[in-house]
Amino acid sequence: MQPFELPDFYMPWPARLNPNLEAARVHSKAWAYDMGILGSQKEAQGEPIWDERTFDAHDYALLCSYTHPDAPGTELDLVTDWYVWVFFFDDHFLEIYKRTQDMVGAKEYLDRLPAFMPIFPNETPPVPTNPVERGLANLWSRTAFTRSVDWRLRFLESTKHLLEESLWELANINQNRIANPIEYIEMRRKVGGAPWSAHLVEHAAFVEIPANIAATRPMRVLKDTFSDGVHLRNDLFSYQREVEDEGENSNCILVLERFLNISTQEAANLTNNLLSSRLYQFDNTAVTELPPLFEEYGLDPAERVNVLLYIKGLQDWQSGGHEWHMRSSRYMNKKQADNSSTPTILGGPQGLGTSGMRIESLYATLGLGRFKSFTHVPYKAVGPVKLPKFYMPFSTTLNPNLDEARKHSKEWARRMGMLESLPGIPDAFIWNDHKFDVADVALCGALIHPNGSAHELNLTACWLVWGTYADDYFPALYGNNRDIVGAKVFNARLSAFMPLDDSTPPAVPTNPVERGLADIWSRTAGPMSPTARTEFRRAIQDMTDSWVWELANQIQNRIPDPIDYVEMRRKTFGSDLTMSLSRLSQGGEIPMEIYYSRPMRSLENSAADFACFTNDIFSYQKEIEYEGEIHNVVLVVQNFLNCDIPESVEIVNNLMTARAQQFQHIVATELPTLFDDFNLDESTRKKLLGYVEKLEQWMCGVLRWHITVDRYKEFELRNSASPIVRLLNGPQGLGTSAARIGTFVNIGSLVQDFSHQSNNHR
Repeated sequence: MQPFELPDFYMPWPARLNPNLEAARVHSKAWAYDMGILGSQKEAQGEPIWDERTFDAHDYALLCSYTHPDAPGTELDLVTDWYVWVFFFDDHFLEIYKRTQDMVGAKEYLDRLPAFMPIFPNETPPVPTNPVERGLANLWSRTAFTRSVDWRLRFLESTKHLLEESLWELANINQNRIANPIEYIEMRRKVGGAPWSAHLVEHAAFVEIPANIAATRPMRVLKDTFSDGVHLRNDLFSYQREVEDEGENSNCILVLERFLNISTQEAANLTNNLLSSRLYQFDNTAVTELPPLFEEYGLDPAERVNVLLYIKGLQDWQSGGHEWHMRSSRYMNKKQADNSSTPTILGGPQGLGTSGMRIESLYATLGLGRFKSFTHVPYKAVGPVKLPKFYMPFSTTLNPNLDEARKHSKEWARRMGMLESLPGIPDAFIWNDHKFDVADVALCGALIHPNGSAHELNLTACWLVWGTYADDYFPALYGNNRDIVGAKVFNARLSAFMPLDDSTPPAVPTNPVERGLADIWSRTAGPMSPTARTEFRRAIQDMTDSWVWELANQIQNRIPDPIDYVEMRRKTFGSDLTMSLSRLSQGGEIPMEIYYSRPMRSLENSAADFACFTNDIFSYQKEIEYEGEIHNVVLVVQNFLNCDIPESVEIVNNLMTARAQQFQHIVATELPTLFDDFNLDESTRKKLLGYVEKLEQWMCGVLRWHITVDRYKEFELRNSASPIVRLLNGPQGLGTSAARIGTFVNIGSLVQDFSHQSNNHR
């Protein structure tokens, strides 16, 4: 029996079949025999991993003929060989290492594979010892050197993720551990291979994404939404095979079953809803974010055509992959296969009493769910949120220099002009003395920075003041009148106040945000090395860029897609900046590769999400009722799951708990292995564990600060709600940037080490 009925899928692009299918079938089978993928029995105790019958039934040539319908015959042959190889790798790894839970052997096996992917032709790979290595060496030599070095590096990275992160799946199986939803989506992109497929789309379409835009948000989101769509679709079709037959626990349906305590069918339906939401995000990004990207980067006509052909290739892959899943014997698809030739709109039950079912099916298949995100009514009275019982396994103390930091940061804010009325409007202000005192940012600094000196805490408090004021100032001036052009000009000017060297003349500030940034930048970044200064500025730019993203959503009155929200919330919260500061403060002897490793990035993201969601729960009434906000995780969950506020708060709190527990899990089980892999000495290990402790103090300090201050309490919200204050002291309209101290509370979380870091970089 099937564990659930497959839901009705949203698929806006028609599937087409490549006319070179039969030739690709013949070629791919011959190639599989040549590489030892077929015909070899020594890999699994005398039993072949694939025999010819299995190979024919899976029909990877059909997959590639659907996903690359316009590729010429030779290119289709090449792409099909890649997919034969990657699916064989998956099954080979399952039989040899997952079923036996051989972690040591798996690591040795995976460590050899990158050597078969040289970036330059003069690099000689080792001699292959098994069909996976033999196939990879053959494919890389036929593929990589027809593309630019930039493309090779991107393809290498995605291929390494696909191979190496299989260890994460194996570790979870060994520990009988099921990931939390946020962790699962992040890791599924790496182990699932769809980013790898996106790079092959470029190859098959004979185009390349221009290098100067490859890392921008629109291109990243297009690739990520494509990847999530491919993976979530695969989870739906492969649940029975993976969970019931193979003992896998990396499947979104299983993850949602356990996390939300719901039935398999309900979890499958939610997985499909999330899949649809990611496709809606793909559409929205292509329509609203690509045109301005083309203009801002000055792409020529040929480059623009290349990007559009790439997007078309992603759409073809999405629709073709769906069609293949409905036909391949590898997956649970009987009902879908039976109906695959029937037009979706006309399919479904017929006769009396079935109209409701057909309407529900049409709602899904036509993608009408996208409109729900545009129907939010701003300033709706929601009342105070009943706070849940928060999970907090960490502790912090109060810095004894708090009073001095309060005095110093307020005097600094006054000198920067942050407590003055706006020019030409005597009664209008962003902050006044009362607003400053209620926020009490110095208290936040003293909680997240308990061991810093008076000087270090003063610096922390000023960063907190600047970030919080800037986050209030930006929506007040640009959110009310939907001035996206002015917002981009404002944001672009900020870089001029963060010079990378002394040869750049300082710009003349025109407002308190610019004046404050120029001052605090010179006090903080001056002693840094050029590399450290560049990393520091990039982190600040990531945060301020994300405010423009919020404004763009506000203009559309669009509640963000759940995954897009979580990933962008880390930027609006200043998380990247926090991590940049913390890394710099550890000293130059720690290799940056450690910070870029998967365990460390997962650790940082877990901490960031806990703090972000803390702020969203406490600020819900402030943002939704008093500021017309749409960027709040409680609202995002309400919209996606169709639940009320208490249910949404409970789910968000459960996510916070899961992320804190994941943090603990990484520290206990993954960091020791990471330290051994990098062969770190005792001093370096101690420094990194000190960094972990600071992240723990940060999470605890953020929570304690929110509990303590009056900034989010209803009586304070009512007192601050006069028309002129409401107009200029906080966001107005739909979807403005959240006016919250939490946006920047983490910036000061390790600034206490700047004096030590400065000595390291002098």
